Amino acid sequence: MRITPRSSGDASRGGPPLSEGQKGERRLLLGNEAIARACLEAGVGFASTYPGTPSSEIGLIFDEISPQYGFYFEYSTNEKVAMETAGAAAASGVRSFVFMKHVGVNVASDPMMSLGYTGVRAGMVILSADDPSLHSSQNEQDNRHYARLGNLPMLEPSTPAEAKEMALAGFELSERLGCPVFLRTTTRVNHARGLVPLGDVKAPSAKGHFDKDPQRFVPVPAFARMMRTRQIERLKLMADETEGSRFNFTEGEGDVGVIASGVAYTYAREFLNGCAFLKLGMTNPLPEKTIAQFLRGKRRVIVFEELDPLLEDAVLRIAKDANPSVEVIGKRSGHLPLAFEYNPETVASLSQLVSVKGLSNILTPAKVSLPVRPPVLCAGCPHRATFFAIRRALGGREAVVSTDIGCYTLGLNPPLGMADFLLCMGSSVGAAGGFAEVTDQKVVAFIGDSTLFHSGIPGIINAAFNRHVYLLVVLDNRTTAMTGHQPHPGTGRSGARASEPLDIEALVRGCGVRNVVSVDPYELKKTIEAAKAAFDNNELTVIIARRACPLAIKKKGGEERTRYTVNAEKCVFCRTCIGKFACPAMRIDGKVAAIDESMCIGCGACVDVCPKGAIEVAK
Repeated sequence: MRITPRSSGDASRGGPPLSEGQKGERRLLLGNEAIARACLEAGVGFASTYPGTPSSEIGLIFDEISPQYGFYFEYSTNEKVAMETAGAAAASGVRSFVFMKHVGVNVASDPMMSLGYTGVRAGMVILSADDPSLHSSQNEQDNRHYARLGNLPMLEPSTPAEAKEMALAGFELSERLGCPVFLRTTTRVNHARGLVPLGDVKAPSAKGHFDKDPQRFVPVPAFARMMRTRQIERLKLMADETEGSRFNFTEGEGDVGVIASGVAYTYAREFLNGCAFLKLGMTNPLPEKTIAQFLRGKRRVIVFEELDPLLEDAVLRIAKDANPSVEVIGKRSGHLPLAFEYNPETVASLSQLVSVKGLSNILTPAKVSLPVRPPVLCAGCPHRATFFAIRRALGGREAVVSTDIGCYTLGLNPPLGMADFLLCMGSSVGAAGGFAEVTDQKVVAFIGDSTLFHSGIPGIINAAFNRHVYLLVVLDNRTTAMTGHQPHPGTGRSGARASEPLDIEALVRGCGVRNVVSVDPYELKKTIEAAKAAFDNNELTVIIARRACPLAIKKKGGEERTRYTVNAEKCVFCRTCIGKFACPAMRIDGKVAAIDESMCIGCGACVDVCPKGAIEVAK
């Protein structure tokens, strides 16, 4: 069964594919779809990513259409590798695009900082998809800091249409300046839909040639000092670009001004009355002359930006010379929140300072009292069976559980309670070594298959090298599940770039681990026995719990499922299946447990869970 991702443009809504459409046509697109379209119009020849929400749809689109349109796309093992491959392509004269979620830039920052020194020969755009309000992330860091740290120009779109326009302009700007360009979006831009004007698709140039120039591309100290000097000279050119950028403009009149960037601008523009607006789309370097000119004659200026007060601090500094008497309202003044994304209510909170239109509509949302419904592992998820088996194997013994980033982080929730510590992608393995060395507690670490390849392998090598003693469980569900079922080295690739899956067991053994066991978590009793044996070993043990994600199987056409039922005569309503295993397909039917056939996938794990043998194959 061929899978067409929902992100393939208007084709998912009954319209033409994203890759079709002529100049002048307007299409209703997601922000991510608009960015992907910009890459087609820019003639991008190389694109790379490690999947991460809110940027994931771009990769799903590229994975489907790249062979047809003649450009190279890869799911890299992590963001650092994605940055390095894209940087090499751009140094070889091929336009490249690398994209990731905001925390991925942390991983990619090492090569990115050096690219700010070496520069590139063809346009290179780096997309950082930030996530204010932490919709799907462990933090809401503000990646505008990275543009400043790396001395890279930054563009910040407010709408899907601007996202396409700025992405396209980013390649041209990159080539004029000879360095990568940052494109910073946020969740509300990536996942909003808007009318987007199309241009013509440009044939990509996917092959280049690397002309050797060690003094430019090998930053040993002697050469890096010269690179640093050239970077400072480039900053002057960047300043000229931002002062004249069409993405920085003024609107309206009045002695009350609003300076805004990103999606915050859309809220301010929609709801604030009688103000003059300075909209900033190119935000690094800041157009200081433009800001100073805007401040003159203003009695009050409101700075609208999400997350950190970077723009506000600059306005306060510039105002000391341009207009010392102006009142600057924002996060520093306490009028706007430091944390989380903005919304109409944020604008309404300023009604005492500025005229807000449509205020009554903003402040009267429907008041509905709903029960709290935390996210849960899907019915039949093999991770649930693995967690249950590990808990049974512990048998009441205390253990520290070091977990990682993925669907399995939901093991945090009761009754499973299998998450005590988490930092970032791949941290479970390294952190487990720390716990094992400084405590006398049992230590269990969980990591997913995609996360293992991303950044878990160095931690395994470290544990083997330093002889840390703990149990590492690799939750191998044969996909990158949380971000939309993308491939990874353990799944291999299909199509023109077909590759064989890497054997996780062989890889772990190659890292120096002697005790490695593979189990099927649906075979609960065997998994429990494997975990018990691991806890009795006084050395590093790795259990690979291998069972494909049921949602991924369903996408590929599914498989015949066994139907199960609860024998009401045997059920004593001990609630083990509901209160301890917590499969959402289990429910209460009067005074016995029952199975919701609309949710059950037929994994059969509950058969071993039930202590009375009351769960049977349906006849």
